[in-house]
Amino acid sequence: MVGAGPGDPALATIKATECLQQAEVIIYDYLASEKLLEFAPPEAERLYVGKKAGDHAMSQEQINALLVEKGRHSVVVRLKGGDPFIFGRGAEEALALREAGIRFEVVPGVTSAIAVPAYAGISLTHRGLSASVAFVTGHEMPGKEESDIHWDRLATGVGTLVFLMGVRNLEFISSQLMEHGRAAETPVAVIRWGTTAEQQTVTGTLGSIAQGAGEAGIKPPAIIVVGEVAGLRQHLNWFEERPLFGKTVVVTRAREQASAFRVLLEGKGAQCLEFPTIEVVPPASWGPLDEAIRNLGLYNWLIFTSVNGVRFFFQRLQEHGEDVRALHGIRLGAIGPKTAAKLTERGLRLDLVPSEYRAEAVIEELGEQEVRGKRFLLPRAAKAREILPEKLEEMGGQIDVVTAYETIRPAGKREEVRSLMQKGAISCITFTSSSTVENFAAMFPGDELPALLDKAAIACIGPITAQTAREHGLEVDIMPAEYTVEALTAEVVEYFSRANTPVNRPCSSGNEPT
Repeated sequence: MVGAGPGDPALATIKATECLQQAEVIIYDYLASEKLLEFAPPEAERLYVGKKAGDHAMSQEQINALLVEKGRHSVVVRLKGGDPFIFGRGAEEALALREAGIRFEVVPGVTSAIAVPAYAGISLTHRGLSASVAFVTGHEMPGKEESDIHWDRLATGVGTLVFLMGVRNLEFISSQLMEHGRAAETPVAVIRWGTTAEQQTVTGTLGSIAQGAGEAGIKPPAIIVVGEVAGLRQHLNWFEERPLFGKTVVVTRAREQASAFRVLLEGKGAQCLEFPTIEVVPPASWGPLDEAIRNLGLYNWLIFTSVNGVRFFFQRLQEHGEDVRALHGIRLGAIGPKTAAKLTERGLRLDLVPSEYRAEAVIEELGEQEVRGKRFLLPRAAKAREILPEKLEEMGGQIDVVTAYETIRPAGKREEVRSLMQKGAISCITFTSSSTVENFAAMFPGDELPALLDKAAIACIGPITAQTAREHGLEVDIMPAEYTVEALTAEVVEYFSRANTPVNRPCSSGNEPT
């Protein structure tokens, strides 16, 4: 029985992720982040049993029965939002398991009762303001003849009150507290979807909060904080002040490379939608690369144009029982700092890293004297720009281009992304290579793409990628001077810091002048 935390998947515990890695069956709730499911083995069975107002996938009795059924034969993770034992009905489920003779373990989670106020800039205790906290259900079991909440003691006996699941009863809660002695001027905050990029906070007083939350359209799930500490938000708000808060950014990078880029963007407050338009896979045949590896002694230069090229080349080198010593006497070049870093991590010294991260710069820095009569090996993607091999040949070099990997278009969330684009809900789409642009465009054929993206900023990692975007009728808004994801992230932040209004440009099917 695993607490998933309050919504931000990064707040899940190490123990929680370790349990998910061992899961054969995962039974998860509405408020548990689906990103946590990525920790589980691909073959693990995933069962959604979420409950939200007016929409229950299963009753509690059915969930208990399912846990017993699966628990008899499988390693089950019951993934519950927040903490299983803080208004999570975890005890009821554990008692059902105990009655059935099934062993269980409880993994506490970061409860939303603490985390959500913290993300809204509210410290639940503060010297001089509040020395006590109470967690209160805002929605008791239907059909109870008598409430377990002693309003007369609660209203004035506790410094800070935190109500969970109470937004629909906000007017009743406020009236009860005021009726039993809490001042109408007491500060109150209501926080919806706390700790996520959709977080929304409304503040007021006991006398005004019900109307204010209603006007703001606040709906479940939400946390209510009552007490003087709610007034600290004006000084301690941090989460909602991050530069990309409220922005939805599409990351089209290959899945295995997207996570680092996503972490950078989310660190600035963005909500990231991973929509990989390329998948990196081994080539259809290792033959040409194997032949090149067997004949490494024939080459004067080995030039890598991507991190993937480095990864697959050295994997194959190892398959042949070789290591970096096989490169003795060969000069090494790399396009881009990330590619260079992957080589230096292997203890290799580079002879060429051009100041500009593109093929043309390699040609300029090598010079004809270094190229003529020399033999070059380029392990790269099956489909790539031909400018480098063509120019090297023109300068008198002998070039062997071998396929180290291929990029294919994966099955993705096309309809989800299309729907968000049609609603104008996407703030920015990022492209980190020409392949990501080409494959993205192929998913939305014809002249549909410029119209879909007229409300979204287009961010490209460099000029080649930007040119490909323009060829598909897209106007490029963001491009860093340095062609790295770190620089691209910084440029996205700078762009939205300057722009106080959403992008709204006329649709165009033509190319932007260069």
